[in-house]
Amino acid sequence: MEQVVGEREAEEFTLVARKPYFDLPTACPICLPLFIYLKLAHFPFRLSFNSIFPDSDQIPYVESGTYVAYNNENSGVVECLKKDGIVDLDSEFQSAPDWVSIQAMINSWLADALTYELWVGTDGRSAYKIYYSDLSWPIGKVLFLKQVYSVKQRLGITKDNAEHREDEIYRRAKIAYGALSTKLGEQNFLFDDRPSSLDATFLGHVLVTLHALPDTSVLRSKLLEHDNIVRYAEKLKTELIESGSSSSGPQFHSVPSSSTPRKGPSNWSSKPKSKPKREKTEEEKTFKRRAKYFLAAQLLAVLLFLSVMGGYDSGDLELDDEDEGISFN
Repeated sequence: MEQVVGEREAEEFTLVARKPYFDLPTACPICLPLFIYLKLAHFPFRLSFNSIFPDSDQIPYVESGTYVAYNNENSGVVECLKKDGIVDLDSEFQSAPDWVSIQAMINSWLADALTYELWVGTDGRSAYKIYYSDLSWPIGKVLFLKQVYSVKQRLGITKDNAEHREDEIYRRAKIAYGALSTKLGEQNFLFDDRPSSLDATFLGHVLVTLHALPDTSVLRSKLLEHDNIVRYAEKLKTELIESGSSSSGPQFHSVPSSSTPRKGPSNWSSKPKSKPKREKTEEEKTFKRRAKYFLAAQLLAVLLFLSVMGGYDSGDLELDDEDEGISFN
């Protein structure tokens, strides 16, 4: 394991993620692995929450001073942190013979299965809480249904092949769980009993599957068939998340906020935030303007979505509340 901080050692890093739910520090399937990666690396950081931009592909991101690494740039935040010499858990593992195959199973088969289960395979309550619960009900619900449609398109699901695609998604997940269970055995980690980014990604997937999905989830039931994976996940959850002063790393501080995703390349950011004053700062004024623009943009997106969807057969989209089994209060 190699951790490199270098000249940035004295700087304070902040991980901006989606909000916590289901006894997880962040319930987002993309944010949680990054949180775990930093914890496994014993890397000090603050945790901040963004609930203003639920569908932003920039989240999660890590920032420190003028440095920022976004999720949607340069193959993701972890790869940015490695490339920029900040923290790297994988330097000794990437030449391992089964590294690529395990990475592919976790990042494709299992990622697709969890995406399907959150948005299509269950009643959708978990996904709604994670992404849209802070938005007003009409906007949140329509954006949720829009995302369901987008997920079906990305996974190649149509009315004619829905059953076949579902079987295929679960079949691949079952194979992946079996292979990873065998690889893990009774070790603490997947490779040489030392943590890697694949442990962070896999652990994030397992914890969201176990804690965020309902008891009726097919994917959850397939995961529960592998006792050693469940033990591995719950042990690390206790060490990394539940133990406030665990010996596995320094204590981190969770600072709820609604910070705005910044625009620009990964090596650029706006000026560091000034401390709050009684008189509103320029940044606070800018944030309020951006929030208004965001709400206006989402309203426009809702109207455009409804107008586009009006041209489709509602049976194909299966967006009726009864068909989706969704009831949001």
